[in-house]
Amino acid sequence: MASFEEHMEEMSTLSPEEIGELMGEVKAACICGDCPSYADTGETGGAFCANGKSEYITENKGCNCGDCPVTGKMGLRWGGYCMQGSARGLWDAESKGSSEEETPAEEEPAEENVDE
Repeated sequence: MASFEEHMEEMSTLSPEEIGELMGEVKAACICGDCPSYADTGETGGAFCANGKSEYITENKGCNCGDCPVTGKMGLRWGGYCMQGSARGLWDAESKGSSEEETPAEEEPAEENVDE
């Protein structure tokens, strides 16, 4: 099974039409509407793993992301996209966080004492 990163790399080579087709597949497989957190919120959208946070879902009443076919198909490893944001956004934040940890902070140059 391909990782999310491999899917992102593959997607970077797709035409806008192919991206549109893939988004159609994601929307067709999406189970967001069956999620306990979705119910009775007024939300009408879905595919939050691709589209990002919901403006309506503000309380985690359970999460079905792990059971969604899109999770396996796209190598997703997060969840709660309706409240946390898209997989791409979470991946970017994760990547930024790890690169900050791996890159040591620049040290300030030591002050020189100049004797007059």
